[in-house]
Amino acid sequence: MTDRLLLMAAGGSGGHMFPAQALAEAMLAKGWRVKLSTDARGARYTGAFPQGVEITEVSSATFARGGILAKALVGPKIAAGVASMAWKMRRDRPDVVIGFGGYPSIPALGAATLLGLSRMIHEQNGVLGRVNQLFAKRVDHVACGTWPTELPEGVEGFHIGNPVRAAILERAGAGYIPPGDYPMSVLVMGGSQGARILSDVVPGAIAALPETIRRHLRVGHQARPEDLERVQAFYIEHGIDADVKTFFDDVPSRMSECQLLITRAGASTISDLSVIGRPSILVPLAAAIRDEQTANARGLVDAGAAVLIPESALDVSSLAEQITAVLSNPQAATQMANAALSTGVPDATMRLVALVEQLAEEG
Repeated sequence: MTDRLLLMAAGGSGGHMFPAQALAEAMLAKGWRVKLSTDARGARYTGAFPQGVEITEVSSATFARGGILAKALVGPKIAAGVASMAWKMRRDRPDVVIGFGGYPSIPALGAATLLGLSRMIHEQNGVLGRVNQLFAKRVDHVACGTWPTELPEGVEGFHIGNPVRAAILERAGAGYIPPGDYPMSVLVMGGSQGARILSDVVPGAIAALPETIRRHLRVGHQARPEDLERVQAFYIEHGIDADVKTFFDDVPSRMSECQLLITRAGASTISDLSVIGRPSILVPLAAAIRDEQTANARGLVDAGAAVLIPESALDVSSLAEQITAVLSNPQAATQMANAALSTGVPDATMRLVALVEQLAEEG
């Protein structure tokens, strides 16, 4: 057992919180104490965190939202958060501080920088987020979830991978059933920000498939609440067997059972499908400020595991053509599944653990 303390800081999105959760579980198992610093948005994701994690909500803010007054208060709020965190760190000194991105990670990383504590960041995407960009040259290590990751000049990244949930690891390398003249599954996942265009285009593309393929298909389609009824109605009208929901709580099993995944290119989704190993059609989110989803998709596309369709080029005919190309060629689909598996990093959590422990020893 050890009395070492890891302080994690993460912003309010699942992409930041899921890797933090995986690391927390592993470090607790090694006898470390673990604290998490986040905001009210991030706190919504902490229900699945181990009970042993001490969770603190901090004062932070972003210049990206709000009016003039709100923006004027950002600096003081961040300064207050850094000062408060520095005071707490003096009372209970962390051996390592790790930020996973998002504005709520600023107070912890800022305080650790001021106090000269051992610190690192983990970036999930192929392009650094704003906060990680800010601290990349001010930390001891930069752990990269997507490889390659675009980094500032002079900054060395460690290819760690993105830690994935235990339910995904349980299906790592699950046998792939190639498409054929029997029931097949297509899984459609858009994420909360990017689901609308997939709801606009995918149903029509499925309906446009050759009957020899379409009659064997079952579609699992994740749609926004405001799109749910129209998507369901379209599939019913065209006689397509589809399960349309706003949220799938069984994504690991659905992903492992599908012949093809049509999805955005969020970092956690890319990591999940590469660990399980499935062919995919990726449509990066065009609204992403740094175009990080295109960077996320690069590894799978270069490996021959995925087809990338820019949002600007996504329409019914182009998507139907790509779906047909995958589902009409069992050998090629199997090669794509194996290629996806070759890019996976199922031991990402333990790689991150090793880097944290190395940093603690160096400190």
